[in-house]
Amino acid sequence: MQQEQLVIIVGAGPSGLAAAGCLTQKSIPCTILEREDCIASLWKKYSYDRLHLHLRKQYCELPHMSFPPSCPSYLPKKQFIQYLDDYVSHFKISPLYHRRVELAEYNEGTEKWSLKARNINGGSDGEAEEYIGRFLVVATGETADPFIPEVEGFGDFNGEMIHSTGFKSGKAFKEKNVKIFYKGVTKYGIARPEEGPFYMKVKYGKYPVIDVGTYNKIKSGELQVLPTVIESIRGNEVVFKNGKSYPFDSIVFCTGFKRSTHLWLKGDDYLLDDNGIPKRNFPNHWKGKNSLYCVGLSRRGFEGAKFDAENIANDISSFM
Repeated sequence: MQQEQLVIIVGAGPSGLAAAGCLTQKSIPCTILEREDCIASLWKKYSYDRLHLHLRKQYCELPHMSFPPSCPSYLPKKQFIQYLDDYVSHFKISPLYHRRVELAEYNEGTEKWSLKARNINGGSDGEAEEYIGRFLVVATGETADPFIPEVEGFGDFNGEMIHSTGFKSGKAFKEKNVKIFYKGVTKYGIARPEEGPFYMKVKYGKYPVIDVGTYNKIKSGELQVLPTVIESIRGNEVVFKNGKSYPFDSIVFCTGFKRSTHLWLKGDDYLLDDNGIPKRNFPNHWKGKNSLYCVGLSRRGFEGAKFDAENIANDISSFM
């Protein structure tokens, strides 16, 4: 099956929705391909229950639609998801779900993008589909695929091991000794980084995090910080590089995400690097060659995605 559309967006997270909203505002048709069964799957399926936005709501709005005045300054997960659902309804966005993009190539002859996708609704070997578009927008996000590092003895651990995307609440871990494995203590505001918050924001796209009780629990000894790297896992014992070992019932990997754009996006040596991050710095990062764009990859949160989406829609509109 082959379908043709003016603009093809890969990814129906907040960034992809922002791009679709801006295009719809300009009456530019688009198709969104989403591998999951819903919009914003990271929020709906893979985030913990008590999650709240870490920034005030005015910095988390998608283009052309504000939060209702009744919303609190820092929205809980449930209200933010409702906002996204309302956004989809308002702009009449209809993503094609269960579409796993396997290849995207630019055809120099037709000056259009050809995407090979698989409809995996019926399983991993679903029906092959082809989509043709003049413009291609990569909106797969910075958190596309969970990353778990390779650790010796990983398969021998006797307890439960999950990535943070599988963590919903602490109830399941009550009375258990849990190791939370993450990259860098500064990520959670546990220790003050050597570089200031504004420098880190510009250089790395990291926001300072306001502590919500973690520090007091560390002071009381209820939480322990083990500032070292895991060497190996032996049964239920986790061995660290300093030679010490501790028993754990469960391990939660808060080790971030990786991107797989390079596996399916072919012929692009200008816009994105092998890690799926724009090669050029903000604010010139969102536009590539051959009508290729990216949205939400500038490491500037929702404000960055909003900036990208508006610029992409304006640029595409200039060709109409």
